[in-house]
Amino acid sequence: MNQRIAKGFTLVEILIVVVILGILAAIVVPQFTNASQDAIKGALASQLQTINSQIELYRVQNAGTLPSADADPLVGGTNGGWGVMVASDFLKDEPNNGYTRSSNVAGAWVASPATDGTAAGWAYDAATGECYANGFDNDNNILANDAAYVDPAYF
Repeated sequence: MNQRIAKGFTLVEILIVVVILGILAAIVVPQFTNASQDAIKGALASQLQTINSQIELYRVQNAGTLPSADADPLVGGTNGGWGVMVASDFLKDEPNNGYTRSSNVAGAWVASPATDGTAAGWAYDAATGECYANGFDNDNNILANDAAYVDPAYF
């Protein structure tokens, strides 16, 4: 009896393993691509809550005066436009908008800003004291590059 002992894998077995790995990769990869967008949305929502809370705290501590009326105003002041908010330690540092890659604050809302750091990261409404993240609809938690994005036209 001369039996041959097979050593190694057959081509069919290897192909089955490759197909299974391909199916698993097709399931997992889209979840990782959305993870960065979800992280940006979460960071922007958290930062907006902090910024708007600190602006309100500033208003309360300064007899109803918003940072825009200060000698070092929000928009146009020092610290990348964050003015007295950073200078007086209401904010530790200039917040960075992960979508636009910019920490500058401007007095105008931009619905679909450039994402290369050339557009302002934040918009400040001096009349209401509200701060918004350019390219991010905080009410619906949507970035400007999402298909469902509709410009909220804050101001």
